[in-house]
Amino acid sequence: MAERAPMSGADARRLHPETITVGHGYDPASAQGAAKPPLYLTSTFVYRSAQHAKDAHRIFFEGPSQGDEASAAHIYARLGHPNLDMVERRLAALDGAEDAAGFASGMAAISTIFLAHLRPGDVVLQSLPIYGGVDALLNRVLAEFGVKAFHFADGLDGAAIRRAADEAAAAGPVRLIWLETPANPTAAVVDIGLAVEVAGELEKRQGFRPLIGVDNTFLGPFLQSPLALGADLCMTSLTKYCGGHSDLLAGGVSGSAALIGPLKTLRTWLGNPMDAHTAWLLLRSLETLHLRTARACETALAIGRFLKAHPKVDAVTFIGLAEPGSRELALMGRQARGPGSTFSFRIKGGEPAAFRLLDALKLLRLAVSLGGSETLICHPASTTHYPIARDRLAEAGVTESTLRLSVGLEHPNDLIADLAQALDAV
Repeated sequence: MAERAPMSGADARRLHPETITVGHGYDPASAQGAAKPPLYLTSTFVYRSAQHAKDAHRIFFEGPSQGDEASAAHIYARLGHPNLDMVERRLAALDGAEDAAGFASGMAAISTIFLAHLRPGDVVLQSLPIYGGVDALLNRVLAEFGVKAFHFADGLDGAAIRRAADEAAAAGPVRLIWLETPANPTAAVVDIGLAVEVAGELEKRQGFRPLIGVDNTFLGPFLQSPLALGADLCMTSLTKYCGGHSDLLAGGVSGSAALIGPLKTLRTWLGNPMDAHTAWLLLRSLETLHLRTARACETALAIGRFLKAHPKVDAVTFIGLAEPGSRELALMGRQARGPGSTFSFRIKGGEPAAFRLLDALKLLRLAVSLGGSETLICHPASTTHYPIARDRLAEAGVTESTLRLSVGLEHPNDLIADLAQALDAV
């Protein structure tokens, strides 16, 4: 009886994403028929011969030549390992990409992108707000190495984005446009297609097109496909929804093979790849991502409607509640397949009222991060976005009254009841 051939990347692209998450990237024949991937807990790999060792290193560092095996042997776990291969094949298929690279965290993925493409004197055009760690990396750490960053706060306003692009281009070559949509913590959205247009205009001005990177963490592969919209790189903090259980740290970047290859090489020198146990856990979690995504989105809409109608809540920023005829709703139809389940709301009364609400909660957990099975809430100005200057936060719509909510998998009625009693205590 002939053996069954493993599914290729081209085969996977014809499948629905729900099917891709269950098994793609793993061939049971590679592990004695085990239905689920084994965990490869090894730091190093044994060669068949001295020539095999030389060939493995040549292929890793120089790329395969004609006549080489389809995939080089593994060498050392920092350079790659079987569990990481599986994650990368699955993530690439989900994002509609040629290749993907897995990292030890979302910040590890982002820092590798920045270090691969930015040099002293280069300029970044960024959306605002973005996650506090990324903001600090750009505007504090990389600023000390001569990298400049310029931002725009309205990701739906072409004139505002172009004004920021003009300022950026006047300061130096714009190498990178970095977008976060929906944004952390407000869930404000950025029009990726509009950013692609601006990149094309910058190309005519400076002779090369800036790379466009999109942080897709808030929606993930089931709800948004940045590469299909013209982005070059799609970064996802896999810690969040893809991991889904608040028990791992991981990041992933998808894109063309030409862009992902150098990131994998730099990952070797920086020493920040995803470890085997994390990759194994992530493969498990991806199998239920579509179920968790649908449930959390449904519950988030119910909670958002409750908060929007509450007299002690000043505003709710959530694309799922976008008004008919609004720019946000129009973008939703073009760019996303669902609203996600992390958003912000502003309570009346500033930080004192926000803290009273947080301290009165009994079911919702006060913690940073998002995308886990449990519902989390935090006060961004004093936690996730603490390092950011107050004027930048204000421009981004983050105030002392802002609370970020990541909706989990509990029953919506229980979550709403907990929020209601906590609001009563404010």
